[in-house]
Amino acid sequence: MAHLTKLTDTYTLSNGVEIPIVGFGTWQTPDGQVAKQSVEWALQAGYRHIDTAAAYGNEASVGEGLKASGLNRHDYFLTTKLWNDSHSYDKAMSAIDTSLQKLGTDYVDLYLIHWGNPIGFRDHWQEANADTWRAMEDILKSGKARAIGVSNFRPKHLDELMKTASVTPMVNQNFLNPSDLQPEVTAWNKAHNVLNEAYSPLGTGKIFASEKLQKMADRYGKSVAQLVLRWSLQHDFLPLPKSVHQGRIEENGQLFDFEISHHDMETIDSLHGVAGLANDPDTANF
Repeated sequence: MAHLTKLTDTYTLSNGVEIPIVGFGTWQTPDGQVAKQSVEWALQAGYRHIDTAAAYGNEASVGEGLKASGLNRHDYFLTTKLWNDSHSYDKAMSAIDTSLQKLGTDYVDLYLIHWGNPIGFRDHWQEANADTWRAMEDILKSGKARAIGVSNFRPKHLDELMKTASVTPMVNQNFLNPSDLQPEVTAWNKAHNVLNEAYSPLGTGKIFASEKLQKMADRYGKSVAQLVLRWSLQHDFLPLPKSVHQGRIEENGQLFDFEISHHDMETIDSLHGVAGLANDPDTANF
């Protein structure tokens, strides 16, 4: 298990880049003042890892929040993602420049392909991913990204990608929480030294309805969110909690003064399906 003492502790990616063990997610955070303010609050609360994507439509506001924080660029870790309409070498090379411009930076720390099999490429996804990944490798070489990876890739997509890749993805970001542990995906990643990042680590909020989790959280004197985020860390995942409320943002970072017992970890592991399951990248309609 990684050092779990503070938000700025890091995992080390396969190319030596250090990534803070908790990230601040911005999926479904509206563009404008809300996104800017929530990023500022996260940085004030001690987060040093911010996750966005072209598809979220809020890169410009995330960039404004980062700038308003007064932090130096090398003092935080920034991720964005390539959307489904930009698969192919040329489109990906252009998309990174658009994202950098919106974010107001010369580079991102991590650039991910957002989905493994978008609907527009379904009849030739293998070829499209290979071509897109070639661009990702060149983006890495150029310094526009310090690390590259994927998101929502299952073992079949990864196996196919590895047939032509020169660089193994450093990260695979997936829907990971007590409701869906995705064991095949996480095992593949672990076997290939790919970091498991967890988006929707709180099951888009549905996890809070679990009485079992509420009782357990009460026993630890913690919120359900804190319990589940700590569970994620104890699985060596990198959770990306999202909130637009200052109090919650602060609370979600307070994970380091307790440890979940082995028995309770197993109980949480058994909650499959309580908050929905991951979208299947081969049938998702986008």
